[in-house]
Amino acid sequence: MTENAPAADATPTRPPKSRRRRLGLGLAVAGFLLFVLGADPSLLGLSPVERIGFGQVSIFTFGLAWMTLGGSLALDSLWPPGSKTIAAEIGLRLAWTGFVIAMAAGMADVFGLGTRPFPSQTFFGYWQERGVLLGQIVIILGFLMMIPLRPPAARPTPEIQITPEQ
Repeated sequence: MTENAPAADATPTRPPKSRRRRLGLGLAVAGFLLFVLGADPSLLGLSPVERIGFGQVSIFTFGLAWMTLGGSLALDSLWPPGSKTIAAEIGLRLAWTGFVIAMAAGMADVFGLGTRPFPSQTFFGYWQERGVLLGQIVIILGFLMMIPLRPPAARPTPEIQITPEQ
């Protein structure tokens, strides 16, 4: 056996941070494009519609899920393993709570909570719009809590002074 051979247990259990960060950013960008496609298809050159229906709401909700997942992965990769603060942990849960708020508000007619039950024509109304906006604000607040403001401090090594016994 040569000295330059890598150790057998050198395989990483998690993808490297830069790869997870790129994956997260890619998911967030793809989710943003899906969100835009659902919210306003005319921005991407598709035929505009008179009002937002079930198809568009489900597409922009799916895009919002991808954005939340991508942002969570990217921001989580900024923290060294085992050094995430409680605020960052709360921020992760807050971001996903914001997604649940936005999904529940956007799909209110589908879930039977809106003004028009699902089998009839779904309608994305004023209150649903405000609920999705509130959910997006909660997602942003969660992401802001996940940002490491300063690098985690290294644990200080205790200094031991040995005095000679007399």
